[in-house]
Amino acid sequence: MRIPLELAETVAAVVDEGTLDAAARRLHVTPSAVSQRIKALEEQLGRVVLVRSKPARPTDAGVAVVRLARQLALLEHDTLTELGADPDEKARTSVPLAVNADSLGTWFLEPLARLSQRHPVVFDLHRDDQDFTAGLLETGTVMGAVTSRATPVAGCRVSTLGAMRYEAVATPRFVERWLPEGATPEALASAPVVDFDRRDDLQNQWLQAAGVGGRPPRHFVPASNDFATAVRLGLGWALLPTFQSEAPLAGGELVRLGGPPVDVPLYWQQWNLRSALLDAIAEEIVAEARRVLMSVA
Repeated sequence: MRIPLELAETVAAVVDEGTLDAAARRLHVTPSAVSQRIKALEEQLGRVVLVRSKPARPTDAGVAVVRLARQLALLEHDTLTELGADPDEKARTSVPLAVNADSLGTWFLEPLARLSQRHPVVFDLHRDDQDFTAGLLETGTVMGAVTSRATPVAGCRVSTLGAMRYEAVATPRFVERWLPEGATPEALASAPVVDFDRRDDLQNQWLQAAGVGGRPPRHFVPASNDFATAVRLGLGWALLPTFQSEAPLAGGELVRLGGPPVDVPLYWQQWNLRSALLDAIAEEIVAEARRVLMSVA
């Protein structure tokens, strides 16, 4: 049995775009043609590859087909490069990557910008908490991910990036109002906190280390730069990466609440596929991370 590349690419396009209509526009065919291709592949495999929901999502069989399509696209890119073929600017290779919000908002885009100048590639970035990005590798949604998971995902290899250091900070006015006697457990129990989203556990970790029980009032600001802005505006206190807090601390816009910093180790995981393009992406990202992040002991 063989899986035609055109059919695998069609499944990947539907998963990426979310609907058959959107995939048809991307592939420059009709929605009927997309549907026929999916049906033909399912009949050939004897398995359903797509759940026809909104957005469409792959079954376990579909995940394997999408992974194949992405791997073949990488290999095709590498082969054309090796043959010296001129890149088609309108058909650049799409590389899906997963990254946590704080890395995306601070250091991650610079290596991608350098890569895009040297390679005919576009990046499809998936933002998620560093504790969950590895799951996107497992499903074949992305080819590489910044993750807090040191153990390799099945079929992947891992490199150490470094650690992002977080410190608890707030504005002087916030401290004067809510923590006039310092960051005591009693005061912290009622002082408003800024969380990224409901999966953000950094502030809870710091509160537990400070001996605070219960849950103080919380704001949720699910964007890294806006999160830092919310803290600088006095909406609440939070742990910010030193990338975002260093200048405001130096200028007196923010003050430290004390307590030990929280260091979050980060790792780069990618498919264990010998690809010149994927290796170039990993090399650039790992080098940048090791330049700007703290070393992991």
